[in-house]
Amino acid sequence: MSGVVASTLSRYLALRFLGGIAVVFGTCVGLVLLIDFVEMLRRSSDNEGATIARVFVFTLLRLPSFTEQLFPFAVLFGSMGAMLRLSQKLELVVVRAAGVSVWQFVAPGLAVALALGLFATMVYNPLAAYAKSKADQIEIELFPRGPQVGAVQRTGSGTWMRQDGVDGPFVMSASTAIADGRELRDVSINTFDASGRFADRISAATARLRPGYWHLIDVTVLAPDREPEQYGVYLIATNLSYDQARETFVNVDTIAFWDLPKYIDNSTRAGLSAERFKLHYQSLLARPFLLMAMVLIAATVSLRLFRLGSVLPMILGGVAAGFLLYVALEMAKQLGTAGVVQDVVAAWAPVVVAMLTGMTILLHQEDG
Repeated sequence: MSGVVASTLSRYLALRFLGGIAVVFGTCVGLVLLIDFVEMLRRSSDNEGATIARVFVFTLLRLPSFTEQLFPFAVLFGSMGAMLRLSQKLELVVVRAAGVSVWQFVAPGLAVALALGLFATMVYNPLAAYAKSKADQIEIELFPRGPQVGAVQRTGSGTWMRQDGVDGPFVMSASTAIADGRELRDVSINTFDASGRFADRISAATARLRPGYWHLIDVTVLAPDREPEQYGVYLIATNLSYDQARETFVNVDTIAFWDLPKYIDNSTRAGLSAERFKLHYQSLLARPFLLMAMVLIAATVSLRLFRLGSVLPMILGGVAAGFLLYVALEMAKQLGTAGVVQDVVAAWAPVVVAMLTGMTILLHQEDG
């Protein structure tokens, strides 16, 4: 095959891959936008200041952080759809009959996936992080009574932080954090005396970090052998700095790819765990190769389609393979967050295994 023909074929296949991925991604974006917009309208129905236009802007700002997770599946299903259409038109059969190997017609798809992965990591992710931080600010106005929709950072029930103050040590947890960790919602605090014995449990609707203390609002104090006490405002001393609060409670989804090294360095210098920042950073670095792995998985399905003609079972096999890869990524992420495995292993191992598996299957199908 001459160089001109090979170049023309590569461009044609690349456009087919890109078109299929764009259709899948655009469809998913439209569905997510519609569903989230309707849900936000329902949840903000009792807020007079929540106009349709404002809720729609809020939904648009939330959209990039949601759809960022759709790239791998858009590449998988878009590549499968593109190859299926080529197979149905017998174009792949003609290409194969002309002596083009599986690697030659998969290469344009891999190039498209690599380019999309680099774009998603270096451009789309910073835009999504910026939009989400703006959405967090709007949510405070749309939902002033608390974290109802989950746009702000969910710290999780297992996120506790030990602090010291003039009254003794205490551990603190919150369901959500905003303003870089300076304001917390649904706060729980267990305080201890100087000897380390439990003193009381404090629950607050809101906690705002001030220099040297937490300013708690709508507080309930539960202590042994005492009736619950209610306070409108309650102060508790702390040695926590603004930087430490930001590194502890900030949502990694609001941190752009380019800013993650700074957060990792700051957390390390402050003696705080930087595992979630490191894992998120490595996951973003691995994203281009994850998308390439999705193309390889799609190719293992499409290659069998025009040879054997069993379309539905092979499509289901591709969907199952993508789902298993997603489960493996989530399990590795949890292990990495817990510190069971290193962040590099947690982020890269499933991707490398998926790529090697796809290449092995293609080699077997190509060479028998």
